[in-house]
Amino acid sequence: MADWSTLPAELLHLISQHLPTSTDVLRFRSICAIWRAAVPPPPSSVARFPVLPNCGISDTSWGFYLSKRTIYSLQSPLPDQSSWIIKLDRDNPARMRLLNPLDRSQFKSFPSAFPKLFSFFNIRVRELGEEYALQYINFRPTASSIGEAGNLYMEKVAVLNNGSSGGFVLLTIHVSGKLVVYKSGDERWRLIDDLPSPYDDVILWKGKFYAVDNTGRIVVVNTVDLNVSVAANSIFGGDKKLLVDSDGDLLVVDMYLSVEPADDLGFNEGLEFYEEFDSFMSERTVKFKVFRLDEEGERWVEITNLGDIMLFLGDNCAFSASAAEVFGDEKCRGNCIFFTDQYCNREDEGGLKARGVGLFDLGSGSIGPVDSHIGYSKMFWPPPDWVYSTASIEAGLELLNIR
Repeated sequence: MADWSTLPAELLHLISQHLPTSTDVLRFRSICAIWRAAVPPPPSSVARFPVLPNCGISDTSWGFYLSKRTIYSLQSPLPDQSSWIIKLDRDNPARMRLLNPLDRSQFKSFPSAFPKLFSFFNIRVRELGEEYALQYINFRPTASSIGEAGNLYMEKVAVLNNGSSGGFVLLTIHVSGKLVVYKSGDERWRLIDDLPSPYDDVILWKGKFYAVDNTGRIVVVNTVDLNVSVAANSIFGGDKKLLVDSDGDLLVVDMYLSVEPADDLGFNEGLEFYEEFDSFMSERTVKFKVFRLDEEGERWVEITNLGDIMLFLGDNCAFSASAAEVFGDEKCRGNCIFFTDQYCNREDEGGLKARGVGLFDLGSGSIGPVDSHIGYSKMFWPPPDWVYSTASIEAGLELLNIR
């Protein structure tokens, strides 16, 4: 058997540069002392972004704080146990925050036995995706207040980092439905005057910015001259379009919504009440369709079977994962979409109704709360039982330090 510890340091360093995530680099360095010495630790993203100006995008705030979060799956070392999916905000190293992976909420309390340390030697950790969130700042920020701003900006943000220079470009959607661009160092945001229909989503794919409008028309965004070029024409059909990078393919997920009385708000007066006060109506997701971008043909191609792939649609991010790689068993077969929905609600810590996670099976067309699906029901919150097991927790590489 070959002795991998004798590989030249130059080769080990070259291999590490092709690892896709910082988590993979950490696992690579943990093999042995020789590998750890040959490969530097991944750079920290703490305090990565400066405070952004509000000029050109908002008149009601002092500025914006741009936060980066990472979505992980933690696979149990015990057999026949579900994986656990979390989102971690590490901008403040003294107080990392554990967030709901698909929406903007923070978990307010943790069980008393919740561990603070996880060992990579016992738990297989995978990075599933990352998100960027803009937060309004309504006061002049200080070093201690960074990260405590109100998370009120509701649109997804796509960010292109310019490597070692530390510069960045970001694309998001203005309240008007138009696209807006900000480059590091600029004093104001720049609006793109292209609006056949309001834009629904943005994404960074293969090093380029893409945006999709409400009709399914997708454009490539040139952030230098603020021009857009059509990559595929409209598909129509649904009510909201979301972009996902799935193993190198660019997908658009067409979400179909139905507006119904929001009974979970506590009103029982009947339909007459809602006809008079239509503000107490709620959108309910009823189905999805999925399309793949055919770059050469400049068109969308419908996909009726995702195979082993699962799609996750969050408020600030969308990502995909292989069921076999994440779960390592046959109970979770993929070909499904996870999403947040008012009608898949749950009770939060205060006993109030909060949006829950729904699951759409692309094969059968069934849709409902994730809690009703064996194998998927313990993927999110609360933590599955194995998280508290001493068999999976030991003093080791620190992944979470949550307070």
